Amino acid sequence: MKKHLPKFGRYSLLFHFMIWFLIVSQILRFTFFIWQYDEVSWNIIDVIRTLFTGLFFDIGTITFISLAGIVYYTIMPNRFIGTLLDKILVCFFTALTTFILVFTFFAELTFWDEFKTRFNFIAVDYLIYTHEVVANIEQSYPLPLLIGGVLVLTAVFLFIFHKRKAFTDTFSSKAGLKTRLVVLGCALAIALFFGSFIHNYQAEWSSNRYNSEISKSGIYSFFAAFRNNQMKYVDFYTSIDNDKAFGIIKEKLKDPNARYNSMGYSIHRTITDSTPSLENKNVVFVLVESLSGSFLKEFGNKENITPFMDSLAQKSIFFNDLYATGTRTVRGMEAVTLCIPPTPGQSIVKRPENQNLYTVCSVFKSRAYDCNFFYGGDGYFDNMNAYFGGNGFTIYDRGRGSVLSDKIKTTRNNINDKEVTFENAWGICDEDIFNKMLKVADAQYKDKKPFFNFVMTTSNHRPFTYPEGKIDIPSGTSREGAVKYTDFALRQLFKKASTKPWFKNTVFVIIADHCASSAGKDEIDVANYHIPAFIVNLPEQYNQKIMKQCSQIDLWPTLFSIFHWNYESDFFGKNVLDSKFEQRALMGTYRKLVLMKKEKVMILSDQKKQAFYSWNKSDNSLKAIPMNQSFLDETISWYQTADYLFTNKLLK
Repeated sequence: MKKHLPKFGRYSLLFHFMIWFLIVSQILRFTFFIWQYDEVSWNIIDVIRTLFTGLFFDIGTITFISLAGIVYYTIMPNRFIGTLLDKILVCFFTALTTFILVFTFFAELTFWDEFKTRFNFIAVDYLIYTHEVVANIEQSYPLPLLIGGVLVLTAVFLFIFHKRKAFTDTFSSKAGLKTRLVVLGCALAIALFFGSFIHNYQAEWSSNRYNSEISKSGIYSFFAAFRNNQMKYVDFYTSIDNDKAFGIIKEKLKDPNARYNSMGYSIHRTITDSTPSLENKNVVFVLVESLSGSFLKEFGNKENITPFMDSLAQKSIFFNDLYATGTRTVRGMEAVTLCIPPTPGQSIVKRPENQNLYTVCSVFKSRAYDCNFFYGGDGYFDNMNAYFGGNGFTIYDRGRGSVLSDKIKTTRNNINDKEVTFENAWGICDEDIFNKMLKVADAQYKDKKPFFNFVMTTSNHRPFTYPEGKIDIPSGTSREGAVKYTDFALRQLFKKASTKPWFKNTVFVIIADHCASSAGKDEIDVANYHIPAFIVNLPEQYNQKIMKQCSQIDLWPTLFSIFHWNYESDFFGKNVLDSKFEQRALMGTYRKLVLMKKEKVMILSDQKKQAFYSWNKSDNSLKAIPMNQSFLDETISWYQTADYLFTNKLLK
């Protein structure tokens, strides 16, 4: 019988563990290739580069993961190798780490299913807001089966290590000082190299976004997002002189009814309107979760899942060609409260020192409105309560014990159990939050207070559950069902509101926070920023379909113009109904910043790169075209000035 000879001695288990990680990571990559079969580039060079780029980042990832183990193997004296303590420590942490990594691989699959990307800022947020995320996982997936599967796979992999004598070799082999130092030195050198010189964006080598995403390592991407949650514009993006940037933006915001109040780095101006203003109308503002334009029959959908909103499009001010600024709820909130382009990194809603800004609430407060924010979950999520409470809103939410900082001077009202008929991981159903708003509006009317009530919906979100028996699609089966339920809830809102004495003097504004999906093979998937918006219940002569290309940030300046209000403004948005309105949309991810003007699209990237494209709306494709310097300067100006004003606390 041939005697077993250890190949890697004391480091055998560590070697098997690292090789296992690299193999499974590549299997995951092949899975994503097959998943996006029709959209990835299958050019042999592109496939090879994707796999080898991924392998490179995986090596860095597994080195960081294994570093603590390597240090342990280095400092453990030979006389303790194979002792009970050694076996317990090595076996426990190997099993635990393998379990965590197997679970992470499963998480990457579900994350890809939802966002078509490797881990990013969203995954970081999910780690922070554990209540919502854990509850969402429990309600969306068969958790006992999932955990059981992870445990079984972990056991299988550990058994393979055992069969290959990895445990035996590790506990029976000594390691010399030279071997220990060489292994530790190599690991430290690799970790230092990746930590100092390698950035996650370097995996984005391909013009096909899917190939670039597949090239990444999910864990490496996660920690890259964790480290870079705030990005100063001038450090990461192409910039120009501030005088030039502000000059361009002031010219773009030029308006016969606007007077700038400062010659410096400011866009603060006074908006005046010689036409007598409408009486102070109440405003109910509904920000709808993940309402893509593609869900509406008005935009070609044939599933009839938004019959009420499609009917509203015929009897409202309906924005036909409006685009979201981002892909997250907090981006939509930022856009519709500050009327500002998406600054790089995290949304302002989630940044520190975001209180006492000049928002649309400031305009309403100047006219003695009562301003309220309604959210069906715990507003601690995504820092919503701190942001809205710190900017003049009274809070109504489903508190779960989270508290606001003493610096936030607001009143927080809890939605109690008796007011809830249905609730899931993200909060109470849309009907319940609308009913709460109606109750508060009744009290505001009784107290003779004009009101601005901001409602954030939650039902159109995985696990897509809602009260049974409301619509003809069973709860929890599809996003289409969640969209149809939200449409039903909006119909009920208007039905109930129409019986109220305050209804005739109330304007309803409905807009999506972002689309249900933002992923595509190009740098920016333009079609997945297209959202609907409605201004409802104005006198009939105002109703129209606005066909101009515009942005979320233009919504409030347009409505304030319809009201003929005089007000102070730090807003980058403009009145779309102005005959001189220049069509454009501002969009972005946390790293890509975009200016679109009709079919021309400029994209700024955080390696101080830029790309210019022509957008084909019919097939939603981007085609590279020669750079246009004036277009580039304008794009830079929108984002550089917005970032400058917030960073220097000039949005007060």
